[in-house]
Amino acid sequence: MNQTLTIQKERLGTYLNQSFIEVGRATEFAIRFFKEAIRPPYEFKELLKQCYLIGYKSLPLVTITGFIMGLVLTLQSRPTLAEFGAESWLPSMVALSLIREIAPVITALICAGKVASGIGAELGSMKVTEQIDAMEVSAINPFKYLVVTRIMATTLMIPLLVIYADGIGIVGGYMGINIHGDVNVVRYLSQVIESITFLDIFPATIKTFFFGYFIGMIGCYKGYNAENGTESVGKAANSAVVTASLTIFIIDMIAVQVTDLFF
Repeated sequence: MNQTLTIQKERLGTYLNQSFIEVGRATEFAIRFFKEAIRPPYEFKELLKQCYLIGYKSLPLVTITGFIMGLVLTLQSRPTLAEFGAESWLPSMVALSLIREIAPVITALICAGKVASGIGAELGSMKVTEQIDAMEVSAINPFKYLVVTRIMATTLMIPLLVIYADGIGIVGGYMGINIHGDVNVVRYLSQVIESITFLDIFPATIKTFFFGYFIGMIGCYKGYNAENGTESVGKAANSAVVTASLTIFIIDMIAVQVTDLFF
C-alpha cells in the first residue's frame, strides 16, 4: 500500500514538474515573439500571405457555420418565445446572443481546429525535416519568418472572421424567422440595430484578438518545438487543437468576468 502511494506521488511529482517546465517554455516562446515582432526587418510579404491563407481560405467554413448558427438559434428559440407571446423579441435575442457569445466562441473553435492544427503540422514537418535548421544556416531568422508572421496573421484575421460570422449569423436568423412567418427585412434589421449597443460589441471584439493570438501562438509553439520523428507531427497538430480549444474557453470565462466588473 505504501509502495503504491509512493509510486503515485512520484508520478504526480513528475507530471507537475513537466507541466511547469512546459509553461516556462511557452512563456519564453511568447516573450521571444514580442521581441522579434518589434525588431526590424519585417516580413510584410509573408504576413500578407498568411493573412490570405488564414483569413480568406477560412471564409467558406465560417460562412456555412455562421449561417447555420443564426438559423438554428432562431428556430430553437421561437417556440419558447411564442409561449410567452414574445416573438417580436426574436431578432434582438438572436443578434445579441450571436454578437456577445456564440459567434466569437464558435468561430474561434473552428479556427482552432483548422488553423492551429495546420500551423502545428506545417511547422512540425519543417522541424522534423530540418528545414528550420537549414534556414538558420542560410542566415534567415526562422522564428521571425515562420512564427511572428503566423501569430500576427491569426491575431488580425480572427476578429475579422468573427465580425463576418456575426453578419452571416444575423442573415441566417432572418431566414429562420421567415420559415414560419413573414417579416420585412427592413423591420428585422431595424430591430437588430436598435437592440445592439457599444457595450455589446466592444468586449466581444476585444476578446477575439486574444483568441487569435493564442490560436497562433499555441499552433506555432507546438509545431516549432516538435520532437524528431514523423509521429511527432501528428502529435503537434493534435496537441495544438486541444490546447487552443481549452484556452479559448478559459479566455472567454475570464472575459465574461471582466465585462461584468467593468461594464
